[in-house]
Amino acid sequence: MIVENLQKRLNGKDLEYEKTYTFEEAFSSSLKYFNGDELAAKVWISKYALKNSDGDIFEKNPDDMHRRIAKEIARIEKKYENPMSENEIFDLLKNFKYIIPQGSPMSGIGNKHQVVSLSNCFVIGENNSYDSYGGIMKIDQEQVQLMKRRAGVGHDLSHIRPKGSPVKNSALTSTGVVPFMDKYFY
Repeated sequence: MIVENLQKRLNGKDLEYEKTYTFEEAFSSSLKYFNGDELAAKVWISKYALKNSDGDIFEKNPDDMHRRIAKEIARIEKKYENPMSENEIFDLLKNFKYIIPQGSPMSGIGNKHQVVSLSNCFVIGENNSYDSYGGIMKIDQEQVQLMKRRAGVGHDLSHIRPKGSPVKNSALTSTGVVPFMDKYFY
């Protein structure tokens, strides 16, 4: 049964109430969508269905998600000459037939409930200024911010001075890349 969510959202003019679905409702609908594949239905609900921070579910199956994505892309398309309509975009997305967005875009595009990344993966640390203690701390902060938004993070360590290179501290020489590899990859 569809439950009226009492969570209010101000859309610039008036208050709007959004429908929510129980896990069982979303699972049943998604199970039909995925032709009885329980794993696909559970993964879709847990990772990609539109939810707020309280876990309220606003989409019952991938068709709802594809409609949300199509609506947002169509909103942007209107800014350009010969824009595609929401229905044209939806037709490309539905059933994962022609376009299959990455995971983070599936959960993030058109999501007004949470701040999420619209990209799955990032590479950080490609700037030479990161070859210092302050730079290393900056990379740590970037990694934490990206990962809390579900993004994968890769590190470019090519800018770190080779072992034995002169440095202006009491060590006199660089330790090289290996200590950083231990820090970021274990």
